[in-house]
Amino acid sequence: MHQVVGRWVAAFNSHNPAEMAALFASDVLFQGLGPEPLVGRDAVSDYYNAVPPYRRAVGVGVLHAYAIGDDVAGGFVDVTFRDPADWEARVYLSLVLQRAGSGWEIRQYHVSRVSDEH
Repeated sequence: MHQVVGRWVAAFNSHNPAEMAALFASDVLFQGLGPEPLVGRDAVSDYYNAVPPYRRAVGVGVLHAYAIGDDVAGGFVDVTFRDPADWEARVYLSLVLQRAGSGWEIRQYHVSRVSDEH
């Protein structure tokens, strides 16, 4: 989990949509901050291409990780997105990872904004 999240942060902060998409399964189920779930690497690449290049992921920490056998893992990640104009969004990422060859790819991705309100 930590290695995949580290690669995700590096690709996000360098604004590299192709590198971002390569972290995901070819048929990933992806729910970003937009209103609709997306499916597939091309949709993920398009999503990240629309993110302003000056936006950064900071304060990233794995909150919890777990394994389901040898080939599936999941967990929750705390992330704050920021930009130079003081825009900020704190979110939790819910990730499901699947072993792919000698590494891991993101099989399912869901982002949820963190709020003090219930």
